[in-house]
Amino acid sequence: MEKKYWLLKSEPGCYSIDDLAAEPEQITSWSGVRNFQARNFLRDQISVGDMVIFYHSVTAPSAVGVARVVKAGYPDATAWEPEDEHFDPKSTPERPLWYAVDVCFVKKFANAVPLKAMRMDPALAGMELLRKGSRLSVMPVSKNEFEIVCRMGDPEGR
Repeated sequence: MEKKYWLLKSEPGCYSIDDLAAEPEQITSWSGVRNFQARNFLRDQISVGDMVIFYHSVTAPSAVGVARVVKAGYPDATAWEPEDEHFDPKSTPERPLWYAVDVCFVKKFANAVPLKAMRMDPALAGMELLRKGSRLSVMPVSKNEFEIVCRMGDPEGR
């Protein structure tokens, strides 16, 4: 199966690249996604071994590092927990609506790659993140886009 590439957004005040790096085994469940198109990517398309650009949204939006998918889509149990902010009473263990994947920290970029810098690179003009009105928290990127963003974040390839 061919490796795919993704961009996952997180608000750094909620969960940052540093939080992922500090996790036991540097692995976390990418849960809490409540958009059907993003859910479909998590459930149907993201596979073990796929690579991820970790993106901090909201304040100073920027690509900040790389993660790798270590567990493919599975039902998101946060939807079943009434005390969780992502609770959804329509989702049940028998009929899950929402899905998650597990990702593992690979590296933090030497330099965060601001959204503005990505917009200025003509090679990234077709990137979903840069499309007007694009608000997905999970989106595919091409291998070329992934490599360009990684070079921008780590010009010396560390």
